[in-house]
Amino acid sequence: MQQENNLRPFFADMHIHIGASRTGKPIKITGSRTLTLSNILYEAKYKKGMDIIGIIDCHAPEVLEELNEMKNAGKITEHTGGGLIADGITLIPGTEIEINDENCLGPIHVLVYMPNLKKMEALSTWLSARVKNIHLSSQRMYGSAKELQHFIKKLGGLFIPAHIFTPFKSLYGKGVHTSIYEVLEPELIDAVELGLSANTEMANLLSELSSYPFLSNSDAHSLEKIAREYQMVALNEPSFEEFRMALQDENERGIIANYGLNPYLGKYYNSVCEKCLDTFDYKNVKTCKRCGSRKFIKGVHDRIQELKSHEKQKSVKRPPYIHQIPLEFIPGLGPKTLMKLRERFGTDMDIIHAAPPDQLKMIIRPAIADHILSARSGKLSIQMGGGGTYGKVVSNKPIK
Repeated sequence: MQQENNLRPFFADMHIHIGASRTGKPIKITGSRTLTLSNILYEAKYKKGMDIIGIIDCHAPEVLEELNEMKNAGKITEHTGGGLIADGITLIPGTEIEINDENCLGPIHVLVYMPNLKKMEALSTWLSARVKNIHLSSQRMYGSAKELQHFIKKLGGLFIPAHIFTPFKSLYGKGVHTSIYEVLEPELIDAVELGLSANTEMANLLSELSSYPFLSNSDAHSLEKIAREYQMVALNEPSFEEFRMALQDENERGIIANYGLNPYLGKYYNSVCEKCLDTFDYKNVKTCKRCGSRKFIKGVHDRIQELKSHEKQKSVKRPPYIHQIPLEFIPGLGPKTLMKLRERFGTDMDIIHAAPPDQLKMIIRPAIADHILSARSGKLSIQMGGGGTYGKVVSNKPIK
């Protein structure tokens, strides 16, 4: 019997790293050591306002051990539809894996999600024979990418290529691959993650992506980066199975909207000189006009222009991609001011999207309030990022 639909919106950020285990051992080497499991759960719910999170280092034995201990202590419960419920937030266990088989001409990161701890333990055991260090995040798997896809599907998991346009360790990055078909079995892909330097409008230029839902996730390497990108999804309840149905656009479940950085703010939007990070017009010049270097890092915008389909595109109905400016990008908004805002309005979701203008201006300086309101309406001017450096907000003037 089909479950009666009682759909409502949920916020989901599905790419959050663990920086360290509870004993202080590193998990994601480049992640903050404050990114522990307990800190992530608290930050995501009470400060960021998320309903569902994907923690993508759950393959690590110490993380699995902590999750099982929390389960045995009654601090988390396994949802009948998949996923772990911890103090009112749903954790979907996942892992990020690097693949580089005979079909890859450069390493590619993919995200994998499992419905429960037993399935994640099975994946961890399987991976431990195929990676050098099962205790660390984003490890290279020695084996076939397609073999991995089939194993994930055998376990009932989800398979999603990560940050697909960034120059490093992505499907389309570095100008190596031009198609999903070169590396993966397309029918075994559940969605693609766009990354911080791309949005729906840009990704829609590739016709081969027309059948995949787009995810916008934070790829958080610190607590404050959680929910800088996320999606609103329509579900009956926050569970793995409901999220899977949303990706399939099944039984009225689906993605309502993607919320993400204006791509200008992303670290890899613009093509820049590798040496001095000045804008590099590689199509028209051979050397950097500032320092004379011949080496450059190709930006996501230029890479998508190379990849875009030239035939007439079929119309694909997509949820809106809503540009947002995370509070950490707002000029003049420091930790103390942010604390005042959270004390008054609640989570960052409440501040960014709903706090009334007159009340904002009663709590903080009007100039900062104006920045938040201008960000809400897309009227902030932004200096483009590139080469690993984030863009930045430069004024309240509209973007041209």
